[in-house]
Parts: sequence; C-alpha cells; structure tokens
Amino acid sequence: MMNAMTYNGYTARVEYDPRDEIFVGRVLGIADRITFHGATVATLRREFRAAIDHYLADCATRRRAPQKPYSGKILLRVAPEVHARAAMIAAAHGKSLNQWAAEILARAS
Repeated sequence: MMNAMTYNGYTARVEYDPRDEIFVGRVLGIADRITFHGATVATLRREFRAAIDHYLADCATRRRAPQKPYSGKILLRVAPEVHARAAMIAAAHGKSLNQWAAEILARAS
C-alpha cells in the first residue's frame, strides 16, 4: 500500500527519510517536479497544500496551463486474445468494453 496524500486533484507519494528524520513527498502523475517535506504529519500536509498552491499560482503568473495529473484516457496494449475475451465479457454484461473496463479498474483501486 502506498502512503499518499491528495489535494486539489493532485496526489503525492509520501516516504519517511530516516537519515533526516522527515517525511518527504513528491507529486505523482505530472512531468513538473513538485516536492515538499515536513517533520510532522500536520507540517507535511500544510507543505503539500502550499506546494500545490504555489505551483498553480506560478503557472498563472507565467500564463501557462498547469499540468493535470490524469486525463481519464488510458491506452492499453494487450494480446489480441485478451482484447477479444474482454470485449466478449463486456458484451455479455450488456456494456461497452470501455464501460466494463472502467468498472473493473474502479473496483481495483
């Protein structure tokens, strides 16, 4: 299980750094690098929110659209047999392959 925090649509992975005795976080799902840290959970949470707010404000100042973590579109490459089997299962449930896959993925999280 991943230690994660979410704020304003952004998710960060959190790890403990025993050498510096702090929690360190990094925002996932975007190419821009957003990191933060704190010695307590309360400080970590505050710094995470501040880092996201700063990122969004900086993007606005530079007139640059902030990166969004995920678009909601997934391109998967699978064996043709897997594709065919998934499509048949979806049809058997009266659903499109997209609807069926979205439900399966939602249950897996």
